[in-house]
Amino acid sequence: MAAIVRLSSVCRRGVKPLFYQSTLLARPLVVPQKYQEQPYLLTARIHASQALNAGSGSKAASLHWTAERVVSILLLAMGPIAYFNPGPAIDYSLAAALTLHGHWGIGQVLTDYVHGDTKVKLANAGLFVLSTVTFAGLCYFNYNDVGICKAIALLWSK
Repeated sequence: MAAIVRLSSVCRRGVKPLFYQSTLLARPLVVPQKYQEQPYLLTARIHASQALNAGSGSKAASLHWTAERVVSILLLAMGPIAYFNPGPAIDYSLAAALTLHGHWGIGQVLTDYVHGDTKVKLANAGLFVLSTVTFAGLCYFNYNDVGICKAIALLWSK
């Protein structure tokens, strides 16, 4: 059996603690009768702590989110352009966009799954090195070989 709890009983007085207020919320739980001798309520504590940097840099976070979406849309547009009009400008644009897209994507995975100051610093340093080597490798391939566009065309032709 589940308990139906009013929002006001969870949030003390209103909804404010749900929006990253540093408070301790208590919510009553009902224990089914087959597991108890006398009916009583247990209390589960939910700690609502403030998110890291929740208030600061919201404009920067918004611009970063927008930039991620713009790069994703540009990558979608670069596919047909690279197929119909291959050239050095598209090759280097693809190298930059692919590297940036991968850097941001792996950075989000690291943010979600790597915890601890030392581990986060090591993971971010490793990501920076990986992104740098990736971009340098793609630029080297574009300069000294056929380029990204023609390489993909060659793969599809065989």
